[in-house]
Amino acid sequence: MFFTRTHTYHFPVPKDDLKNRLIGRHVKIHDLDFEIMDRDEKLTIIPHAEQISDIKTLPITSVEMNEAGGKTKVKVTSRMRALDSGGPILIVIFCAFMLVASMVMYFIGEPLVCYTLLGISAGIFTIFWIRLETGYFDYVRKVHAFVKEKANPSLAEAGMPVARA
Repeated sequence: MFFTRTHTYHFPVPKDDLKNRLIGRHVKIHDLDFEIMDRDEKLTIIPHAEQISDIKTLPITSVEMNEAGGKTKVKVTSRMRALDSGGPILIVIFCAFMLVASMVMYFIGEPLVCYTLLGISAGIFTIFWIRLETGYFDYVRKVHAFVKEKANPSLAEAGMPVARA
């Protein structure tokens, strides 16, 4: 779905060294703790959401590493937790339904209803996407930046903003 983000990086660090830099670490993003664990030949970065009472959409990130010639190809994939995916999917379905209804109203000959439904659909989807960008996708960006920082410590020296462990 479009809530999944995948990035591929190439680092000049051996796989075992990179794995040792990441395993067992914790990263704190917006006062929420993420832990890195080794599962089935790939690393998993999961949030500890037990202590929060707010409704948050959080990612679970998997880090796959393949070594070739002293360099490591890292594929970082962030997916929405299954627990959190119900609400966003319902909002997308609702907006799609309103969009289809506005098209039907346009062809029936009701332009006022058509434009009203189209505006409501666009407004709801815009607010929804802005909330995702400031919440869920912000977590995704910061987790990816954390992996990049641990693989290439010179990024922190260059002034690139990253999440801190």
